[in-house]
Amino acid sequence: MFYHAYDSYLENAFPYDELRPLTCDGHDTWGSFSLTLIDALDTLLILGNVSEFQRVVEVLQDNVDFDIDVNASVFETNIRVVGGLLSAHLLSKKAGVEVEAGWPCSGPLLRMAEEAARKLLPAFQTPTGMPYGTVNLLHGVNPGETPVTCTAGIGTFIVEFATLSSLTGDPVFEDVARVALMRLWESRSDIGLVGNHIDVLTGKWVAQDAGIGAGVDSYFEYLVKGAILLQDKKLMAMFLEYNKAIRNYTRFDDWYLWVQMYKGTVSMPVFQSLEAYWPGLQSLIGDIDNAMRTFLNYYTVWKQFGGLPEFYNIPQGYTVEKREGYPLRPELIESAMYLYRATGDPTLLELGRDAVESIEKISKVECGFATIKDLRDHKLDNRMESFFLAETVKYLYLLFDPTNFIHNNGSTFDEVITPYGECILGAGGYIFNTEAHPIDPAALHCCRRLKEEQWEVEALMREFYSLKRNRSRFQRKTVSSGPWEPPTGRFSSPENHDRTGEKKPAKQKMPLLSCPSQPFTAKLALLGQVFLDSS
Repeated sequence: MFYHAYDSYLENAFPYDELRPLTCDGHDTWGSFSLTLIDALDTLLILGNVSEFQRVVEVLQDNVDFDIDVNASVFETNIRVVGGLLSAHLLSKKAGVEVEAGWPCSGPLLRMAEEAARKLLPAFQTPTGMPYGTVNLLHGVNPGETPVTCTAGIGTFIVEFATLSSLTGDPVFEDVARVALMRLWESRSDIGLVGNHIDVLTGKWVAQDAGIGAGVDSYFEYLVKGAILLQDKKLMAMFLEYNKAIRNYTRFDDWYLWVQMYKGTVSMPVFQSLEAYWPGLQSLIGDIDNAMRTFLNYYTVWKQFGGLPEFYNIPQGYTVEKREGYPLRPELIESAMYLYRATGDPTLLELGRDAVESIEKISKVECGFATIKDLRDHKLDNRMESFFLAETVKYLYLLFDPTNFIHNNGSTFDEVITPYGECILGAGGYIFNTEAHPIDPAALHCCRRLKEEQWEVEALMREFYSLKRNRSRFQRKTVSSGPWEPPTGRFSSPENHDRTGEKKPAKQKMPLLSCPSQPFTAKLALLGQVFLDSS
C-alpha cells in the first residue's frame, strides 16, 4: 500500500505537496514544500528502506526552500514539516546516513527544521502569546490576518518546539510553545472546559463548543505527550484536570459529545472521526478500560460504513449531511496500535485487517489512494493527503509489526559521543507527534550546553576543596543538567513524588553539587551559597 501511493507521488506529483490520484498529477496544498516527501521520510525507515531514506534526505536538502512568498498554516507547517524534519534528523544515523560531527546537536535536517520553525515565530508575537493561524514565510503575519485561531492551532507546538530548543540550545521555541499552552489553560471556563476558536489578540472565545474533536484535539494530545517527553508533571496535571471536566460534561455512554463550554449543555450530539485518537491517548495515561469501551463504539461505526465518516450523528446512528467523507484518516488505527501494545487484544488486529481491506477495496486507484468523498456510495475525491503516508500506513504497519525498532523496550540502544558528553539514543519510548513523526525522548538530553560549564566548575571545586575533609559540610543532592528550575518543582522528576503529589525525602547517593545549573559566571558569583549546605 505504501509503495503504491509513494511511487505514484514520485512519478506524478513531485515536487508538488500532494498527489491528485484521479488525474495523476500534483498540487501544492500547505506551502509548496514537497510535503508528501517530508511526511513519508520516517515511514521509509520504519519499513526498512534505508537507501530511499538516504536518497530523499539529499533531495530535500537540494530542493526545499522556506524563503518563499507563501501563506502557510502555522499548525500544519509545524506538525508536518518541522516534526517530519526533526524525526528524520534523529533517525538519520540509524538509516545509515553519514552524519556530521556533533550530531544529533547539528545536521542539515536539523538546520532545515530550525529554519522552518523560525519562519513561524512571528505568528506568536501577539498580546496574549497565542499564535495567529497563518503566517507568510517571507513577510511574517499579513496585516489583514484574522486573529481567530482554533485551540489545537495554539496548543500543538510543545513536542516539536521543545525538541528543537533542546537540540539547538535556543530556548525561544520551547518558551513560545509554553506561553501558548499556559494562555489556553488560563482561558478555560469555570467548569474547566475550553472552546474551539479564540481571538489571539483579546483572549476572548469566538466558538464556545467544547469537546475532544476537531479544533481542540491535539491540544489535549500535546499536554500528555509533552508531559511524557519533558517529564513535566505540571503539563500532566493540566491534562488530568481537563480529563475530569471532559468526563463530567461531555461523556455519555462512552461516547463524547460537544457541549457549551460555560454551561455544559449539549450543543452537538455527534462523533467526529478526528476524535478517534482519544482511546490511544487514554492508553498513554493507563486508562485502558475506558479506552477500550470508547474504541469499540468507534469500531462499530467503522464496520457500518467501511470507514469513519467525518461526522456521525450518535442518536440517529447515521452520517451528517455534507460530512459523509473519509479522507483516509489514521486516528482509529492509531488508537488500535496503542491499545494493542497495551493489551494484546486480537479485536484490535481485526480493526487493522478491516482497515486494510476497506482502503484497498474502496480507495485504491491507478495512481495511489483517493479520499473517499462519500462512504454511502463510495464516490472518490481527487486528493491523497500526505498524512496517508505519514500516519495511516505507518500505524497499520506498526500494528502488525511487533518487533519494529519503534517498539524497542530499552533492551538495545546506541551510545553517541557529542561535544557535550555521552548520550544514549534509540532505546525506545518514542513520542509520536500528531502527524505520527517519532521523536526519541533521549535525544533531548544529548545537547545540553550547560553540561560543559557544569563539569568545568566541578573540576575547579575539586581543586579548591578536599572532599574527604569537608564532606560533612556539603549536602548531597541531584545536579540538574538542564535549564534552571524554579523552586516550585515544576520540572521535578516523578520519582521524588508519590502518587498523592507529596514530595518524598531526597535520595542520598547523589553527586556532590547542590545547585541547579546556571551560567558559569552566576555559579562563581554565588559561590558560597551554591556549593555549601543550602538550608
